[in-house]
Amino acid sequence: MLDIQRLIAEKRLLMVGGKGGVGKTTVAAALALASADAGRRVLLISTDPAHSLADVFDRPIGNTPTMLWPNLMALELDPDTEVDAYLERVFAQMRRYVGPDQLQELQRQLRLSSQSPGAQEAALLERISRLIDDSEKDYDLLIFDTAPTGHTLRLLSLPEIMAAWTDGLLKHNKRSEKLGKALAHLTPGRSIDNPMSNPEEHALEGMDQRSRELTETLLARQRLFQRTRRVLNDADCTAFLFVLTPERLPILETERAVNSLRSASVPVAGAIINRLLPETDDSDFWTHRRERQQRQLDGITQRLGDIPLLRLPLFEDDIQGLDQLQVFSRQLIQS
Repeated sequence: MLDIQRLIAEKRLLMVGGKGGVGKTTVAAALALASADAGRRVLLISTDPAHSLADVFDRPIGNTPTMLWPNLMALELDPDTEVDAYLERVFAQMRRYVGPDQLQELQRQLRLSSQSPGAQEAALLERISRLIDDSEKDYDLLIFDTAPTGHTLRLLSLPEIMAAWTDGLLKHNKRSEKLGKALAHLTPGRSIDNPMSNPEEHALEGMDQRSRELTETLLARQRLFQRTRRVLNDADCTAFLFVLTPERLPILETERAVNSLRSASVPVAGAIINRLLPETDDSDFWTHRRERQQRQLDGITQRLGDIPLLRLPLFEDDIQGLDQLQVFSRQLIQS
């Protein structure tokens, strides 16, 4: 049985995911509300480009932390804003290492990079990593309302993508060949989890001051992603929670995602089966619907194996606003 109260009391990082349209934003919001009511300082973060946190709370939120309830702040990460901010930081760092005649070309390359595959995810990862790294003094618990499963799985694999992104930026610098050799360990396929393999001691040898500063900047970013990876893999502080409905496609997608996360050593706490049909109507229509639902529930038990499950009923109306969220939150805690 999935122990929600224990999760929101003990974890530092909760990630809520699943197929689109299964109610994961509502569950994430209800978890955040319950934890805040229990006295923990909570930051609820949406990483879904199609945000719906503001719709669930029926209040504007946006790209900066917004107070929604005592102990509860919320934030909707905007991918375009994150890409622009990320490239501004990169440009500020890189412009010191190129001549005035190269600045226009550097800006052009960065603009092109903003449209490259994975650019938004890379910028999101950096913001997420900094939130995890910097949030401990201000918050007891971070809850991520993630994008639909495929996007989230890509996001969780991003330390390797960011290595390639960093490597690509290095190639725009006239010292790229020299630095590229020194930072070859940043390329995909190399281990970033083993600090013993970090060539930091030798990466700066033989470099002039400007090259050394650039290398140190890149190494600092790489260490940030190393710390993020360690937090994501730490079962004592992190848990991934799936939400699904008793339907074939969400079940299949959840099964694949559980297997992917387990292969990446990301701890999976359990799954919430949302919108179960009531037992009170005996008409033929609802009887058939419940029989179909029971077959899907049997399939969930077979496919998801030993992960803890929790069941939530279908509510009469959409969950919107703090009053309805509190009702839903109590149901979630008591189920």
